[in-house]
Amino acid sequence: MRGPGSSGEQQAQARFGTSDRAAAFYEHQVLASLNQPMREFIARMEMMHIATADAGGKCDCSFRAGTPGFVQVLDDKTLAYPEYRGNGVLSSVGNILENPHIGLIFLDYYQTTIGLHVNGTARVMDAQEIATLPNITSGMREAAHSKGGRQPKAWIVVGVEEAYIHCSKHVPLLARREKQIVWGTDDERLKGGNFFKITP
Repeated sequence: MRGPGSSGEQQAQARFGTSDRAAAFYEHQVLASLNQPMREFIARMEMMHIATADAGGKCDCSFRAGTPGFVQVLDDKTLAYPEYRGNGVLSSVGNILENPHIGLIFLDYYQTTIGLHVNGTARVMDAQEIATLPNITSGMREAAHSKGGRQPKAWIVVGVEEAYIHCSKHVPLLARREKQIVWGTDDERLKGGNFFKITP
């Protein structure tokens, strides 16, 4: 009988002798929904990384940030995050339109050094569509009335399939320093300019 995880995970576990450890992790750490501590953790996060892939499996990893709680937990199986104005490429959104599978990771660098993985399926919704959801939050309603770079261009709604801890042992504990953030700016200096010397 097939155990938990993908066939590739099972092959890797057999090859490297971790099947028993993996089975214990699946049993004691992996949920198919967000429990209350996970929901509270997400509610205070200011950043996350997302992983998507197109229909052919070509991957993209991207960073998202906002004020604490910018990722909205709608219920124990659903969360949503805003897509703000960016460079116009829309790699992650494009991938989701081809392939709904998504992986999120939240890392708490400032307090616990704990991380949370959330894997599931995503859909892209515009402001009109999001307003029809039965459990839209007050934060999402407020965001719709934001101006400039703080107004979401779309929302990504994620159906949660897996949620589990990322252990703290290699996550650094960082001290917060103040930085002025100009949401949605087109100022090249504020965006980083030609930092990697792509253009002469």
